[in-house]
Amino acid sequence: MKNFDHPQVKPYLITRTLFPENQETPIHFLNSDIVDGKLFYRRNHFSYPHFTSSFYLLPIDGLVHTPKIFSLQEIYSLPSKTIKVVLECAGDKRELFQPKVFGEQFGKGAISQGIWKGVSLRTLLQHTGLIDTAKEIVFEGYDYGERPDSNQIFNFSRSLPIKKALEPDILIAYEYNNQPIPFKHGFPLRLIVPGWYAMASVKWIKKITVIDKEFKGPFQVVDYVYYPNKENDGGKFSVTAANVNSTIQYPLDRQLLHTGIYEIKGIARTGEGMITKVEISLDGGQTWEPCQLNSPSEKYSWVHWNYKWEALKKGEYTIKLKATDSQGNVQPSEPFWNRKGYGYNAFDSIKVKVE
Repeated sequence: MKNFDHPQVKPYLITRTLFPENQETPIHFLNSDIVDGKLFYRRNHFSYPHFTSSFYLLPIDGLVHTPKIFSLQEIYSLPSKTIKVVLECAGDKRELFQPKVFGEQFGKGAISQGIWKGVSLRTLLQHTGLIDTAKEIVFEGYDYGERPDSNQIFNFSRSLPIKKALEPDILIAYEYNNQPIPFKHGFPLRLIVPGWYAMASVKWIKKITVIDKEFKGPFQVVDYVYYPNKENDGGKFSVTAANVNSTIQYPLDRQLLHTGIYEIKGIARTGEGMITKVEISLDGGQTWEPCQLNSPSEKYSWVHWNYKWEALKKGEYTIKLKATDSQGNVQPSEPFWNRKGYGYNAFDSIKVKVE
């Protein structure tokens, strides 16, 4: 009898737009805790920047006692820190909002996780000092272009309040999964803000400036803001920490299954605290059962969960999932609708048919 080798099959990024490049991670087909750089989702507002990294320098100026320009070599020589972090786009699951909203129509894959290594921002700021009136720190990226709402040219820039910026886990990162950060993900230096949606983790850092007022750049005060009302800006507030959330990886939505025993599985994560509980419903949310967490939940990273399902009765099933974190946050049955479609975190929900 002949042996036929099956060609290897593997998942690919899911393309949303090419110019600028926006692609989702094939989240349903990843079993590992660590997402390879090639499958890390890509979210860009502009085309990729052009610069020569061999002459790369990072200036820190503004309200500091000693403005300083760091070379890459200096940064590499400073005490480093390594953290496993999930990065999730604030627009992850945007396509699920009802009524629909405008913007990149991301499904469930604008999320990835890996190991980031770099220098704590706090360490760099010890070399410059901070003047007492400092209020925020602005991080400007090398990427720039026109926004849809303006014909002005803007760099992608974001700020952090001083208190947040000085947390020890805020990194100026230079490695991802023990390799230099891939260019498309911010090489040579990327800010990593664990626990916050990934718009805060500015790529291709060009300069860091300390200011004594609130930063008013468009990616701070126009985008990445929750607008609860369609017609006006009343009640708006900034997008910051990631909401508690979960995703069913298997089975797939609308999958056809034989009767039998299945392992339903997926991931859960939260921005502040850790996942303490994941629950599943096989009857559209009427009754809930606990899932098994496959490992202790860690701060900043997702946890894998599973549930053994004896699918012995034919028919259609609506499977729903909700996670709870250590701060007492629970996924809601309905999302918090907002005009720009950020922070979707309603119960995850799929339908399957057992035949």
